Amino acid sequence: MLLKTEQVTKIYYLGKTALRALDGVSLTIEKGEYVALMGPSGSGKSTLMHILGCLDTPTTGKYLFNGADTSQLSDTELARLRNKEFGFVFQNFNLLPRLSALANVELPMLYAGVARKERLRRATELLTMVGLGDRLHHRSNELSGGEMQRVAIARALANRPAVILADEPTGNLDSRTGSEIMRLFDTLAQEGNTIVLVTHDKTVAEHARRTIKLKDGKVVEE
Repeated sequence: MLLKTEQVTKIYYLGKTALRALDGVSLTIEKGEYVALMGPSGSGKSTLMHILGCLDTPTTGKYLFNGADTSQLSDTELARLRNKEFGFVFQNFNLLPRLSALANVELPMLYAGVARKERLRRATELLTMVGLGDRLHHRSNELSGGEMQRVAIARALANRPAVILADEPTGNLDSRTGSEIMRLFDTLAQEGNTIVLVTHDKTVAEHARRTIKLKDGKVVEE
């Protein structure tokens, strides 16, 4: 068992109003699984992804990563876990616009203390793998949406993470480019990567081998 939540709730407070984003979510994801978290806007799927990626913490309940209770980790340990064990892919790409594709992919390795020569080698290898071997030195604001998402996927793989977490990765792309990106995820899954995909789109969820449906902060179907 790689990821496990036990009766996780997440409550946000807007003034005196309590908003229950997650309501007793229990699930297990094994190493090598390709899972879609699916549901309408406001169902809690992005909140759940943030907890799985240690970007946020549960209000109540437990989240275990590789058997370890994440609530027992310090902020420094959580930051290290995020950088080493998780690769994030977001709808808005989250690239630094003034940096080249190569420099964007290098960043997680820089934070992890990887030597410059190895960073360059691996970043070049990853960008070539996602079909951008001829765009290494283009700044991200000189790339198309599909190319930026490919850079984001290469960056997510930089530190050889245990889990790739993708939040609406095709949300800002046209259907043809979105299909290309999903084929890339399919290849990563076939290579044994653990992938958790957040989507409201049925055609995107169909790429996963398992779908967990959320509604109003609860798991309603699996």
